[in-house]
Formats: sequence, structure tokens, C-alpha cells
Amino acid sequence: MRLISACDLRAALTWEKSIAALRSGHQASTPLTQDMLLQDGAFSLFGRGVIMPGHGAGMKVASIFPPWAGLNPPEPSEDALFLLIGERSKRIELVLDGPELTRWKTGADSALGSQLLSREDSRTLLVIGAGPIAAALCQAHLFVRPGVSEVLMWNRTPGRLTTLQEQVTRHGRKATIVDDLSEAVTRSDIITSATGSTTPLVLGDWVSPGCHVDLVGSFAPDMREADDALMARAQVYVDYRESALNGPGDILIPLQSGMLTPETIRGDLFDMVQKAPERAQEDVTVFKNAGGAHLDLLVASALC
Repeated sequence: MRLISACDLRAALTWEKSIAALRSGHQASTPLTQDMLLQDGAFSLFGRGVIMPGHGAGMKVASIFPPWAGLNPPEPSEDALFLLIGERSKRIELVLDGPELTRWKTGADSALGSQLLSREDSRTLLVIGAGPIAAALCQAHLFVRPGVSEVLMWNRTPGRLTTLQEQVTRHGRKATIVDDLSEAVTRSDIITSATGSTTPLVLGDWVSPGCHVDLVGSFAPDMREADDALMARAQVYVDYRESALNGPGDILIPLQSGMLTPETIRGDLFDMVQKAPERAQEDVTVFKNAGGAHLDLLVASALC
């Protein structure tokens, strides 16, 4: 058994390697997965297990407490580990730092969705949120859409965005912290949102034709980042149907209202990797990044 620290992961992984691992894995067999979510007030204990023939098995255990992010200075709101079980050995071979693996997995997941769905001529990216996942999403989207020249950033606490703004500027792109979210949404070609919001932030009436919206933050039934109008208007895709239909409010709430049905979800990454979606220039696309332990497993397997 090897322990893989956050530093080890940062030294070994790249966006190219992580996205390639997800693309390759989605050409193979479908995983067997099981999720568990226990909640006590603001505290969540979250578990995800997977068996994926050809790649082994894995289990993620996460402790999530959002109030930590509200401290000054903020503390990480999630602590986690991921256990990788070998395909042949059936033993725990790697124990990986969960938050760092989550950053790479989440960013690669959304970036693969963007690579398949967003317009190649996209020029403006809007990042909603200021945590480490939002920063990873920004990096990953810019990797797959190098033509993006301007990054807009919005957060309820704007001061938390200065570090990300400096990072983006150092890499030669214009980075602007905005206070008018509706105007920023209207200007954007790609929107990625990673917040803990329970009320919609991205409204369908604001989104411009041709925009690609990447929804990441919601993982519980009462959490959502987009309204029903957007879900009704857009071509909706998810990363993994089982996760998307059994957890995040971004999908469950419009399903309950009738603005979305399981049949109108056009596909997940297993569908899209095997047959690339077709979209017109003016189409609005939504990609719900609901996650799944198979995603952690595929990125972790890239280290073996």
C-alpha cells in the first residue's frame, strides 16, 4: 500500500493526462457504483464506491463542513481520502489525498464535457465561486479552450478571488473580478459554477445563444446553481446518469417541476465519448458535473 500525498499528485498529474484518462475510461465498461450521504445540519459524511472492470475498484470517504469556508481566513470545507483497489490484487494499493484528487478529477470531468460541448471559438470564460475547485475548473477549461482570452470572476465575497485573478493574469489572459453577475453571464461563452448555493445563480433569461454552462457545485437535493428556465431551454448533458439522477438539485428540482425529464437528458460522458454530440452554433448546452467514484478511480489509475 502506497500513500499518495497532495504534493505527489501535483507533481505527477497534468490536465492532459487527467482528461486523457477520463476519455479512455469512458470508452470501456460501465461502472458499478454506490453512493452514501449522511447529513447532520451543516455536516455531511459522503461516501462513494465503484467497481470498474479493467480498472479495479475504489472508495472515496469525505467529511464536508461548509461553515469552515466562512472563517477568516477560510479553512477547507472538505477532507477526504480515496482508496484504490487493484484489478488483479484485489488489495488496497494506493491511499490518495482526497481533496487534491478531487480537484484534478472535477476539473478534468468538466473540461472533457467542455471539449465535447462548448464552441471551439469561445473567447470569454466566467468562473463563479472562489474555492480550490473553482480555481481547478478555471485552469482545466482554459487548457481545453486555449482561445479564451478573457476570464470573468464572480463570488459573493470578491476579495477571495484576488489570488485566482493573479494566477490567470500571469498566464497572459485578461482577468476581471465582476460585481454584476447577470451582465457577466450574458457576456460569457463558457460558464463554470462551483458554489454551495441553494438558490439559482445562472438564470436562463441571462444566458446568450451558443453558451456552454458547466454546473459543478450542487451535490445535495436542496442545492442548485441554475434555474428551471435554463434547464428547459438548453441541451442538457451529465457526466454520469446515475449520479446526476440521484443527488444534485440542479437535476432533481427541474425533474420534480416537469421542466426536465430523464428522457430529455441527451447523454452522459459514456455516450458522448463514444459518439460526439452535434450542436448548432446558437445552441445553449448545460453539463452537470455530478461526479462519481469511477472518475476518481480513472484519474488515480493514471498514477499506476
